[in-house]
Amino acid sequence: MSNQRFPEEFKIEAVRQVTERGLPVADVAARLGMSAHSLYAWIKRYSKPEAQRKQEDDQQAELRRLRAELKRVTEERDILKKAAAYFARESG
Repeated sequence: MSNQRFPEEFKIEAVRQVTERGLPVADVAARLGMSAHSLYAWIKRYSKPEAQRKQEDDQQAELRRLRAELKRVTEERDILKKAAAYFARESG
């Protein structure tokens, strides 16, 4: 499958077809041209209240930001270590 992005309204409607209308996940996924795995993930996500989804999205965004910052700081530290070793050799 491709890495196609679907709008949130599309996802909610796909979940409704399974949860409210009782259609099989495999049938809905095939008809909409997506994987059943993706549809199961959407069902899991959109079965939660909107406030809880928003909170989880905020937490995930913060986690991504912190991981990126940690990566940057780690790279800076490694560069400084190499520079310190280089200058220690040069002066000694």
